[in-house]
Formats: sequence, C-alpha cells, structure tokens
Amino acid sequence: MSDDFELVRGSGNIFRDFDMPNPELEHLRATLAAQIVKTLDMRKLSVREAGTLTGINYTEFSRIRRVKLDGFTVDRLWKMLDLLGQTVDVKVKVHPTAKPLRATHAHA
Repeated sequence: MSDDFELVRGSGNIFRDFDMPNPELEHLRATLAAQIVKTLDMRKLSVREAGTLTGINYTEFSRIRRVKLDGFTVDRLWKMLDLLGQTVDVKVKVHPTAKPLRATHAHA
C-alpha cells in the first residue's frame, strides 16, 4: 500500500466542490444553521430553552443541531437568528457564471 496522496484545494464551498444542486444556497443555509448552533452554545441554551425563548418549537432547533436542514428556508433560519438576538449582515456580489444561458420565458 502506498502512502501517496493528492492534495486538492477546495473552492470554499463544499456543495460546489461535490457538484451538488444549488451550491450557493446550500452553503448559505449551512452557514446560518452553524451560526444558530454557535449562538446556542455561546449562550449555553438547550434546544428546549431556545424554543421557550423564541416561541419556535424546540424540535426545529434539535433538527438544526443534527444538521437536518431539509425544509428550512434561508428566511426561516435568518428569523431564528433574529429571535436569538443576532443580527445577520449579508454582502452580495453578482457576476456572470461560466454556465451557458438557458432560454427562459418571464411572464409579468
């Protein structure tokens, strides 16, 4: 067995590196969820205490702790941080992608 290995530098977004759908959205959701967990840990709050404090069912905090993010929208996670007394600042950069454009039809 060889000890040779190849070092590959990631992009900073694991969802993009593994060619998953909607990598930027998933990265944002994961980042917000991580901040929720960090806030709970910093404040030494259990999921039940967080639920009582915010009015959100504690099972939602439990799902976030277990990284079960299906069904959580960015705005829902953002709201949870707000209710935990956290402010979210977002910096947006828009630039063309390397992907070819698809024809779409917008209806007003």
